[in-house]
Amino acid sequence: MKAPIKAVVFDVGKVLIRWDMRLLFAKLIRDPAELDWFLANVVTEEWHFEHDAGRELAEMVAEKKLQFPDHAHIIEAYATRFLETIPGHIPGTHELVERLAARDVPLYALTNFAVPFWAEFRPTEPIFDHFRDIVVSGQEKMAKPDPAIYALSEERFGYPGHELLFIDDNPANIKAARECGWNAHHFHDAKSLEADLKAYGLLD
Repeated sequence: MKAPIKAVVFDVGKVLIRWDMRLLFAKLIRDPAELDWFLANVVTEEWHFEHDAGRELAEMVAEKKLQFPDHAHIIEAYATRFLETIPGHIPGTHELVERLAARDVPLYALTNFAVPFWAEFRPTEPIFDHFRDIVVSGQEKMAKPDPAIYALSEERFGYPGHELLFIDDNPANIKAARECGWNAHHFHDAKSLEADLKAYGLLD
C-alpha cells in the first residue's frame, strides 16, 4: 500500500483524449514530405505551446502567416479547425474516471490548453462533469512544467501535493510535479494506470 491519496489530478491531452495535429493538416497537405516539413517548421508543437501558455491566437496566426504567406490558408486552419486534431478518447481512461467518480474520489484536471480551444472542446466532453475544478494553462498564462502552476493547483484544489496523485504523459511534467512534492503516475496506458490506482487504494 502506498501513501494515502485524497484526490486525483488528470492531464487531458494524451491521457483522456487523443491529440495529433497531423490528423488535421494531412487533410490539407497531401504530400507526406511537405507535411513533415510543415509540422517541423511552420505549425510546430513548440509554437502551439505558446498558445497553451496564454499567447493570443490572433497575434500568433497573423505573425505566422507573414512568415509563411504561401501556407496562410493552412495556418488559418489551426485557428478554425482545432477539434479535428482530437480524434477520440484514449482507450480505457474514461472508464477509470467513471469508476473513481463512483467511489466519490475527488477528481481534478491540470491541462496545458489554450483558452479558445478549451472553450470549443470542453462542451463536447461530459466526462469533465465529474471534475470539481480544472486548471487550464491558457487561462492562467502559465503552463506545465512551471512549478507555479502546480502551486496554483494546490491552492485551487485545496490539497497539498503529497495528498494528490497526478497523471500525465509528459516526463517533464511528471518530474516537475514530483519536485513540487506531488505523487505522480507517468501515463502510458490505462492498464498500468489502473494497477497504480489499485496500489494507492483508490480502486478495488
